[in-house]
Amino acid sequence: MSPSDFKPLGIEDKALFERFFHEDPPETSEWTFTNLFMWRHHYRPHWVENQGCLLMVFRPKDGPPYGLPPVGKGEKEKGLALLCGEIAGISGEIRICRVPESFVTAHVDPSLYACLPDRDNSDYVYLARDLIRLSGNKYHRKKNHLNQFVKRYDFEYRPLDINLVECVLDMQEAWCQMRECMADPDLLAEDYAIHEALTHFGELSYRGGAILIEGRVEAFSLGEALNEDTAVIHIEKANPLINGLYAAINQIFCREAWSSYTYINREQDKGVEGLRKAKESYYPHHMVNKYTVTPKR
Repeated sequence: MSPSDFKPLGIEDKALFERFFHEDPPETSEWTFTNLFMWRHHYRPHWVENQGCLLMVFRPKDGPPYGLPPVGKGEKEKGLALLCGEIAGISGEIRICRVPESFVTAHVDPSLYACLPDRDNSDYVYLARDLIRLSGNKYHRKKNHLNQFVKRYDFEYRPLDINLVECVLDMQEAWCQMRECMADPDLLAEDYAIHEALTHFGELSYRGGAILIEGRVEAFSLGEALNEDTAVIHIEKANPLINGLYAAINQIFCREAWSSYTYINREQDKGVEGLRKAKESYYPHHMVNKYTVTPKR
């Protein structure tokens, strides 16, 4: 296998990726085709099918390359070694990132690799019924915010369809102007990713929902099935000037789109203190603990 075997991710790869995900359902939020595709300009994913697995290397412009753990029913240990060899050919720093604990336990030989916990990128997973019902004292504040929003505003919830996409894009543009995305590389990259997801609506396998007030989109969320019993929320945006709106889009989208699932994965906090506090305030059922795996010299 040579570097030329790896190719950039494109929309034409969707069917192949989803076949692998059906055969070997992922548990980490990174491993969905929508997520990989919408962020492809930022992370520049390159992939190859080898050893009966999908092997993925990210080649971001602003940092060293790294791999994701192999996905598939094939020889994952051999796939891991091949990934490390691929990265060694383009960088002196060899890393396989976002590796779930289950993969470490089953496929990583501790005599060959070191494993470092990656708390900042570990996923928060909630019981869907908790996010929908908001029952009990621990959710009292969330329920109050939701109830205040419902009482104060005459709003409409609508599932995302092609006719609503342009309105959601307008809301994202307004949100970005409010948050000065142009001055923040992370927010700018996210804005581009959201644009990619929305402009490919219908081609990708995600669902969306929006809250409209006086006919204008003021909040939206995008998510998809991660595996048989878990949905993953990729994006959630709301006008921060409208009290209770974030609580509303969270609860209503889960209720309307994901009530048949047991769990909701709301991705990681990236080590951002405010985001960590917000995710912990919804009381996760468990974390999908992730590791960074590096070959021992």
